[in-house]
Order: sequence, then structure tokens, then C-alpha cells
Amino acid sequence: MIYSKELSRRVVSVGGFSFLFAYILSFLFEGRVLYSVLEYHGVPENNMILSAIVAHFAGLFTCGFFVRSLEAAKKNVLAGMAVSVVCTLPFFFRPSFLWLPSLVVAGYSSALAVASWGYFLKTFTPRNQRIKTCADVLIYSNIIMIFVNMSAVHISGTAGLVSALLCVLTGGYFILRLPLNVQEKKCCAESGGTKKPMLILFLFVFIITINSGLMYQVMNPAFEHLTTLTSWYWAVPYIGALIVMRNLPGRISRYAILYFGMATIIASFICFMLLGRGASDYLIVNTLMLGACGIFDLFWWSIIGDMLDYTDNPARMFGMNLSANVLGVLCGGAIGMFITSANLADSEVAVIALTVVCITLAMLPLLNRMLVMKLKSHAYLMDEEFFVPQEAFRRDKVETFEPLTAREQEVLHLILSGKSNKSIADTLNISESTVKTHARNIFSKYSVSSRAELISLLLQNR
Repeated sequence: MIYSKELSRRVVSVGGFSFLFAYILSFLFEGRVLYSVLEYHGVPENNMILSAIVAHFAGLFTCGFFVRSLEAAKKNVLAGMAVSVVCTLPFFFRPSFLWLPSLVVAGYSSALAVASWGYFLKTFTPRNQRIKTCADVLIYSNIIMIFVNMSAVHISGTAGLVSALLCVLTGGYFILRLPLNVQEKKCCAESGGTKKPMLILFLFVFIITINSGLMYQVMNPAFEHLTTLTSWYWAVPYIGALIVMRNLPGRISRYAILYFGMATIIASFICFMLLGRGASDYLIVNTLMLGACGIFDLFWWSIIGDMLDYTDNPARMFGMNLSANVLGVLCGGAIGMFITSANLADSEVAVIALTVVCITLAMLPLLNRMLVMKLKSHAYLMDEEFFVPQEAFRRDKVETFEPLTAREQEVLHLILSGKSNKSIADTLNISESTVKTHARNIFSKYSVSSRAELISLLLQNR
């Protein structure tokens, strides 16, 4: 019965956020609906779109400073949706002075709603289901976005606006169904311990999404004449990559696939440089680029999901890390606009864009290694389920070790919780030198020379 309730709440939470995110993707965030409306009325698009994206970044980054509970998060999500509906209405009429401020307000309020969903992800999704929840949200929101985009392209911008508004209203219905009489999960580690992994993750997301911004400004305009194909196929490889990543067997390393994604991004820009601008060329370039985006997006979304258990303010952690994505798109878009404004030949633009891509990707292995090391040694991957008796280790993978004493087991457990020697000494009421002695004994019995090696060994044999 409890499992059924958790599943139901998870499904409702996913449904509400998927419809909200589909609205943002199709209208506010360089969406096809907004492009269609602006093009129909002959309104210059750059300032309008840039203003909406900057407002969205600001909303994601600042939400956690005033949303501090599940109740406040639910009210904020509903309020953000309501404001978004009101701010979309002016676009049903002729261009006016209301358009720009409406986009800014909608961008900011919808971002507040997105960041607030961090509370729902933490509260209504069991930790071992968060990677699937993140994948489901990204998959369903992009599927919905495809249908909204097609209504804008094949019917009219007004039809697209109606579809986008229906998304917000449907998402609001789902959010209303979520209960508030749920005990919020407490932070299970000191929040300060997540600062370094968060910073590395922020940089990782920022650098990766610079390439997405380049894609918007360099690749997409080159294929804008393929309106029918781009209206539905654009997100298909992205959805496919998410489905594959979501259902990967546990024995397959997702970290290794990141390097495959890096190679795929480079291949997409090389193909863009060498191929033409026909439909088949678009299928190749877009499949490579968006497939890599799906791999990377689920990677960092799922890590944020895991980290939510180790903060008392999920809106701040969720929003700030998503804001890195928006910042990367802004910077990549600025680089792309600078390149394309130089009136160079397509081949020269492609070469410059590829150079930028290679520079950004060259940074990723180092950041990825730093992130992996932080994740392996940090408490948010070392919950109670991790600490198992060494007798439970698989004998075909780990040799039989000398048994630990009761005190050594206590010390080992605290090491895996991310505590320092001083903190362990205070917890066990022993001296720090005694802790170091126990640690040396543990290292000796497991044939390792450091905490990092010990943690790596135990992770490999969970």
C-alpha cells in the first residue's frame, strides 16, 4: 500500500512537471511557438528571446533564497504557472509594449516553479528511483513539446499558443493533486559537504551546454528551411538517448558513456562542416548532437537528484544547478552570434565552431575525473545500504580479508559517512591518534593505502 502511494505521487509529480517543462521548451526557452508568433508578426526575435532566457536564469538561481518548505514550493509552482498563463495571453493579440515585459515575467516565474520542483523530486520519489524520474520528465516533456511545436508549425502560431497554455493548465491540475501532509525528508549530511561537488557539477553543466548554445546559433539556422522535418524530428534522438540511458543495466558504467557522448558531439560538428544542408544531412547532424545532449542531461540531472537528500533546501540546489544549463546556452549562443555575424562562409563558421567545441570538451575529462572522485568519496553516495558486512562481498571479486574488530567497523562506517578523523574522534569519544591507528589497521586489512582506495574498493564490490 505504501509503495502504491509512493508510485502514485511520483507519477503525479512527473506529470505536473512534464507539462510545465513542455510549455517552457515550446514557448519561452527558444521555443518553436515563440518563433512562429514573432515571425508571423515580423517582430525581431533576438532581444525578445535573450530577455526571456536571462529572466529564466535569474529565476532558477534565486528561487532557493525564499522557497524553504514543501508547502511554499507547491504554492510557488502554482503561482508560477498562473503568472505564466497571464503573461502568455498578450501574444494572442498584435504586438504591443506588453510583449517584452510579459516574456521576462513569464521567464522568471516559470523558472521559480521549475526550481521549486526540487522539493517534489526529493519528497515524492524514492532515491533509487530518481534517475528514472529525471529521465521520465525529460522524455515526456520533450514528447509533449513535439506535439506543441507541430501545432505551431503546421496550423498556426495561435494554435501553438493554445497548446502551450493547455500544457500549463494540465500541469497545474497534476500539481494540485499532490498532498502536503507528507513528512519532508531531512538532510542526511552536512550541507557544506556538497559545495565542492556542486561547484564541479555547475562547471561541468555550464561547459557542456555551451555546445547547445552554439547549436542554436550555428546549426539550427542552417537547416531552418526544413521546417516540417525539424518541427518533429529535432528532439527524437534526444528522447531515444534518454530511453537507452534510463534502461541501462546496472553493470554498464554510465561514466564511460560520457566519453562516447563527447565523441558524438565532435562528430556532429565535423559532419555539419563536411555535409550539405539537405534532409539526410540534417538527420545525421541532429541525431549525433541531440543524442549526446540526452546522455549528458540525464547524467547531471540524476546527480542533482541524488544530492537533494543532502540539503535542507532542494529548491536552491536544483535551481542553481539547472541555471548552469541556462548560463551555458547563453554563453554558447553569444559565441555563435559573434561567429555568424562575421559574414564568413559556412565552412569557416563550422571550423570555428568545431574549435570552440574541442576546447570545451578538452576540459571535460578533467572535470569528470574530479567529479567522479568527489562523488565516490562523498557521503551522499554512502548511505546506510552501502555499509554491509564484508562477508556479504562477492567472493569471486574480492579476496577474504581479515575480520574487522567492532571498533574498526564503527570507524569504517564513519569514514564512509565522509567524516574527518577529528569528527570521528568526537563521535566515538576517543583521541584522534587512536582514530588514525584504527584507520591504518583498516587500510592494512583491506590492502589499501588511503581513504580513496578504500572507498573505490568497496564501491566496486557493493
